[in-house]
Amino acid sequence: MAALIRLTPSRRQFLSGAAAAAVVGLRPAAAEERPPAQTVDAFDRVWTLVRDRFYDPGLHGVDWPAMRERFRPDVEAAASPEARAAAINAMLATLKASHTRYYTPAEPAYYQLSDIFVGALAHRGLEQVFPGGEIHYPGIGIFTETDDTGRLFVAGVIAGAPAHSAGLLVGDEILSVDGKPFAAVESFRGKVGGAVTLAIRRTAEAAPTSLAVTPAELKPGDMFLAGLRGGARILPAPGGARIGYVHVWSYANRRYQSALEELIAEGPLRDADALVWDLRDGWGGAQPWYLDLFNARAPTMQVADRSGETSIVGAKWRKPVAALINGGTRSGKEVLAYGFREYGLGPVIGSRSEGAVLAATAFLIGDQGLLLLAVEDVLVDGKRLEGVGVEPTIPVPFDRRYAAGADPQLDRAVAILAGR
Repeated sequence: MAALIRLTPSRRQFLSGAAAAAVVGLRPAAAEERPPAQTVDAFDRVWTLVRDRFYDPGLHGVDWPAMRERFRPDVEAAASPEARAAAINAMLATLKASHTRYYTPAEPAYYQLSDIFVGALAHRGLEQVFPGGEIHYPGIGIFTETDDTGRLFVAGVIAGAPAHSAGLLVGDEILSVDGKPFAAVESFRGKVGGAVTLAIRRTAEAAPTSLAVTPAELKPGDMFLAGLRGGARILPAPGGARIGYVHVWSYANRRYQSALEELIAEGPLRDADALVWDLRDGWGGAQPWYLDLFNARAPTMQVADRSGETSIVGAKWRKPVAALINGGTRSGKEVLAYGFREYGLGPVIGSRSEGAVLAATAFLIGDQGLLLLAVEDVLVDGKRLEGVGVEPTIPVPFDRRYAAGADPQLDRAVAILAGR
């Protein structure tokens, strides 16, 4: 069980399968087109890795050799990297497993996963794709989602990132970037430090408006950490209650939990009367013992060195707390949400989590793509969450389209905690 969730970068990790993160960036040295031989080599490499490393040796009953014959012609005939990736992912989809997807350098998740699995990838060709092992890219710090009609909306804004500074809000529809269709990577290539113009629509009936945003060079892990710290704040609440709020965008490193402990022990959340712990969207990677943060029966130590500098060891939150989840709460975060609900730590508010609960590792496929592959099965307290998810104790639907920054799930959590 420990291998499912250990955060040592050289090991497999337990993560979100989210592919919609639109923290946009610069790809490494991947060419737009590939000779057919290289294209087929990448396809065969993915097929072989699945055959040899997928957690179920029976491959969920799928005739894997038959899938190679079925999808190989589609890959050979594809006219673009995106079309080839679509064909590969159509093959992977026959397995009906989370944490099993092929990403291209045109997708922000390609860079984020490369950063999360940097230790493992150091032995799998990282230097050939990212010289020096440095993974960074220009971006503005948002997550996006596309609705059934193809419209693109802002689903999350990372605190402290350029989009947040520019005033982009959850629910904004993105119409174009510098007059061209939005592309998660290409729209911001070569534009760091210079303003780009987003055409957005804040409400369904509104005319498009322009918003200037200045892309910055982002490192995925540092961005998520800064977003956790920068977004921590006290929210106004009825009756003068002080409700703390923190959004953990990624748990794929121990430093995120350490930062949360610092925020509640010595930071801006210390004096809050209650806490909203936001687990919506982003990446997983959490370990079950992170819930010990809310264990009121465990001690906390304060230590001081000879200079008088003090620090907290084993910080605990002993006041009321609520957790937020949604369909973007995946993987290790679902384990936390399950434990939070099952052991009565507080209300779980929002919508059902994704049900993506397998353990994964990653492989770079040359400089053409990255394969995230489920390599271990997962049971939580003997129960299967894969394909099932975690139900909230207090369901609150939230259609983010044209929300103009409103958040009914957060509002409900604040109201409940203030009432307590």
